[in-house]
Amino acid sequence: METQLDPMKDDLPLMANTSYMLVKHYVLDLDVDFKSKVIEGSIVLFFETGSQYRKTSSAGKECCQSQFDETCKMRASEPCHTPMINVSTCSSKMEYNDFAVSGKEEEAASDENSNHSNNEQASGISSSKDCCDIEDHGNKDFLLVLDCCDLSVLKVEEVDVAAVSGIEKFTRSAKLTGVSKLENLRNQIVHELVTLPADRWKEQLYYFTHCSQAPGCGELLFSTGTWSLEIRKSGIQTPADFPHAIRIWYKTKPEGRSVTWTTDQSGRPCVYTMGSPINNRALFPCQEPPIALSTWQASVRAAAGFVVLMSGENSAEPVQLREGILNWYYYVSMPMPASTFTIAVGCWQEVKQQSFKQKAAIGTNTEFSLPSSQTDLRWHEEICGHMEYPCRFQNPAARLQAVIPYRVFAPRCLLESCEEYLLQLVPQCLSAAYATLGTHPFSRLDVLIVPSNFSSLGMASPHIIFLSQSVLPGGSHLCGTRLCHEIAHAWFGLAIGARDWTEEWISEGFATFLEDLFWARAQQQLSHDEIKGQQELKALLRWRRLRDEVQNSEEELQVLRPKKESTGEVSESGASVVKYGLKAEKIFMQVHYLKDFLSMLLEDIPKQKQSGLTVESIFQNWLDTSGIPKPLLEEGETWKECQLVQQVTGEVTKWIQTNRRIRKSSKKKMKQDEVVFQQLLPDQLVLLLEFLLEEKTLCPRILQCLERTYQLREQDAEVRHRWCELVIKHKYEPGYGDIERFLREDQAMGVYLYGELMVNEDAKQQELARKCFAAAQEHMDASSAKVVAEMLF
Repeated sequence: METQLDPMKDDLPLMANTSYMLVKHYVLDLDVDFKSKVIEGSIVLFFETGSQYRKTSSAGKECCQSQFDETCKMRASEPCHTPMINVSTCSSKMEYNDFAVSGKEEEAASDENSNHSNNEQASGISSSKDCCDIEDHGNKDFLLVLDCCDLSVLKVEEVDVAAVSGIEKFTRSAKLTGVSKLENLRNQIVHELVTLPADRWKEQLYYFTHCSQAPGCGELLFSTGTWSLEIRKSGIQTPADFPHAIRIWYKTKPEGRSVTWTTDQSGRPCVYTMGSPINNRALFPCQEPPIALSTWQASVRAAAGFVVLMSGENSAEPVQLREGILNWYYYVSMPMPASTFTIAVGCWQEVKQQSFKQKAAIGTNTEFSLPSSQTDLRWHEEICGHMEYPCRFQNPAARLQAVIPYRVFAPRCLLESCEEYLLQLVPQCLSAAYATLGTHPFSRLDVLIVPSNFSSLGMASPHIIFLSQSVLPGGSHLCGTRLCHEIAHAWFGLAIGARDWTEEWISEGFATFLEDLFWARAQQQLSHDEIKGQQELKALLRWRRLRDEVQNSEEELQVLRPKKESTGEVSESGASVVKYGLKAEKIFMQVHYLKDFLSMLLEDIPKQKQSGLTVESIFQNWLDTSGIPKPLLEEGETWKECQLVQQVTGEVTKWIQTNRRIRKSSKKKMKQDEVVFQQLLPDQLVLLLEFLLEEKTLCPRILQCLERTYQLREQDAEVRHRWCELVIKHKYEPGYGDIERFLREDQAMGVYLYGELMVNEDAKQQELARKCFAAAQEHMDASSAKVVAEMLF
């Protein structure tokens, strides 16, 4: 039975039976319609027989069949449906002059498929009930299960890859007759295609393209549930005999949770994948488990004026298909989880740089580059242990590339802000990453400033990084550190990923640790003591944040390995769950970022090893329990002794003394020259405001002087967030406008300010909270909106 889970609070089910069939390549062919807020088209999936079937098949089909029967018994799926839809298929016309589809071919394919949405049955195929009974067939036919949610599936068909011109090279036998032999031939062709060696990737991509355009050769039975799409072919009982190339015609729903339809900061419509807890299953049917590594290619059509950005190795140039419609084509040759597929369609504009700035950036790039001889020594003898694909770590030219090609995109109104800092920071941070870790795993990078409803400061995907607009104001510090963090995910989180989605601590811990190393290099000319001071200050801030989070969050969400010794385990079919994957509040927790970073920062590891530090003790103390690990409790005090922290402590003392003096003589004006306050770094300002938040009372004049002294309204979002907390705590009404601005422009960080506005039980503050929520709710991220609504109502 397919479990009916609460989509906003329970574990996330991974339904795909990857042990039996594994997707090796996706070909997406999609149209983006902003009027209907729907993405519609087809996806072709190329499969390889899964590991579980290969292991059991030698023991006979009966053993394998019993596992399929058990899988079927576990599901109470909606009845199977054979749709009667006249959806035209692509022709198999092709020219072997390039591995990508030419504009002319794309136009022909588009014309032939222009009626994708014309014949959808009024009854609604995705929820149809008048179908054949699955119980009659579940114990006989193999059932392919894909992860799928919030999609209208229109038709599923087998693809006749044998009809592709030139495909004969992938067949071992020249003469085949009979239906069953022809079906085996098709699967043999797909097997040969998906197992081509890495040095033939262009040829492979060429044939993937043309196989995806081959005609259909028979519709397949399918049914949809809350979390899955189930497909079968009558009479086919094993994965080996099931079609290894299938085409699914479908369309998304406006309310689908994998993409968000909204407007950008310039008021223009856009749609993008915002890192949903359900990943991409509401964008296309796929296999979600981390073991399902695949490549993909996509042709996406949108109205002229829109730019399609995507996780792809190529910097796509649009091709006009017909008046007013442009096609964008991307591909990847490095196998990745389907959850890392990313798309953003909007009226983005590329941020351009003045020539003198370009020269400065180039100078910066070379300053961080490793000498070629040193690079060769570092990487010449490295042998990768991953599956075969065109790996950059084995490419001599890639190993010398300190800065990969990059572009920056943003809405028109933010171009100037991006040019001021972000555009210059990208090459600096890329160079710093290269100097630290060596070869970049990906060949290029796009950076996009996404709409204000983005629920995070940043998100990394293959070849593209999303950044919140919150990183732009207030200088280069927040922008640079966040960029470094997301760049680090190219190595940890993307090139190297967890085998279980619950283990975010692996990627987030490494990225948080590397963020500081990258940023130290990117800033240039810092002494060892300056770098150490900044890192100790940052460590203290993170320690304080972790302490506060532990005190104010559910214990179950503090555990880094919630499945403990069962981490990585899956069912016989390959299905599993992501523990707490759908809890709305989970996305706002920092514990995965903080615990692991702090563990790496501890300098007494040799001593710990001598005292019996083991893998088991690390699991017990750091990963499998809630709360702050004991070593951190001991280390927290030492970071308070660093010079930058001591400087902040001195400034706090001045403010507290001045506050007391003003309160005692409230009728006297405070002279501006009585106290001289020092300039502080952004992280020092954050710590200063956190210390002042611990004071019971600060008078309005102190708050006014505090804002003017440090120009807090012009600082970065981290500083302004603490300022807003001070305004709320002390009911400082002149600062209410700052809160309103923050909740409107910095939604990635503003969620808990709503709670603080409500906790004070002040009528004006509660009215402000409800007013801001009402204005932002329509376009707010669903998880954020749910958490805020629970605070307000």
